[in-house]
Amino acid sequence: MTLRSVLLLTLVLGLAACGSRFNPANWARGSDNEVALIPEGGFLSETETREVVSQVTDLRVEKASGGVIIRAVGLPPRQGYWAGELVSDTNDKPENGVLTYTFRIAEPYALTREGTPYSRQVIVGHFVSNVKLRGVTSIRVLGAQNSRSVRR
Repeated sequence: MTLRSVLLLTLVLGLAACGSRFNPANWARGSDNEVALIPEGGFLSETETREVVSQVTDLRVEKASGGVIIRAVGLPPRQGYWAGELVSDTNDKPENGVLTYTFRIAEPYALTREGTPYSRQVIVGHFVSNVKLRGVTSIRVLGAQNSRSVRR
């Protein structure tokens, strides 16, 4: 071995043994000053951008294995609304015995016709387990212009 090889090997082994930033083993390790790269207000997918349906025209609660299915029909102002969902602001927990949901839908990307009420209907369903139904006396679904409720 040449003197140059011995010196290079000694230098590499010496740096590897210490906690230096020149140590290749430390390059992948995170620093002690970690910074969260989460935008203020959360990510876009966590932000609710859908609007509340204009009217809730029908509400039914149907028994299912292990709970119930809440079935709601909404009537938006025109055709093409999509991605309907019953959203709970209280994480499926009742307040004073009332389980409340907001009927949210996404607006169509393009301008669409109004059409007949039947052609504009959006039907959604939401499963609620028997465990979450403890203490629930009624279920309410909110729209922008009205709400519907069903007693248990």
